[in-house]
Amino acid sequence: MCANYRPSSREALAAFPLPPPDFTYGEAYPGSLVPIVTNFAPRIWVPACFGLIPGWAKDTKIARSTYNARSETVAEKPSFRHAWQRGQLCIIPADAIFEPCYETGKAVRWRIEREDGKPMGLAGLWERKLADDGPSSWSMTMLTINADNDPVFRRFHKPEDEKRSVVILPDDAWGDWLRCKSDRDAAGILAERASAELVTHADPR
Repeated sequence: MCANYRPSSREALAAFPLPPPDFTYGEAYPGSLVPIVTNFAPRIWVPACFGLIPGWAKDTKIARSTYNARSETVAEKPSFRHAWQRGQLCIIPADAIFEPCYETGKAVRWRIEREDGKPMGLAGLWERKLADDGPSSWSMTMLTINADNDPVFRRFHKPEDEKRSVVILPDDAWGDWLRCKSDRDAAGILAERASAELVTHADPR
């Protein structure tokens, strides 16, 4: 599952009919500030913590363990079920995803990106914590699915681990994802596969 990615740049996001993000960000790890677009505020890129912070969480450290949510259990897990039940869907723009490959016998970071260089739209959930004396704070998690039969993502993670992947939305499904009105609608889109070709290569730090 994805714990490290490169959010799409301001220049790449300028191609969308939204104002570019008005905040700074870089390569992302759990706890990083990143741009997302939500079905609550679909006309702006909002700054969100990479790692969902449920309303009951006492501090932001929980983001270290809530950056991915399994689509099969998202409706049951305490950290995610509120956002899922309320249909709090978002799109996470990414220029590249980084995953560990063990084909050499040890973990090597690999880069996954679109062949055409365009942003990938990753399916996610958002939460928003209202502050008494300041701006609201957003957070998000990436939804994941089984990737045992995926030609790209089945190469990554430890050999004994289940293969998982983020959900890369087809280009023409971005709006459909944000407009989902039911669990069934969302689950149907999560089962789709993006048509864009992906390229991978070793990219150690």
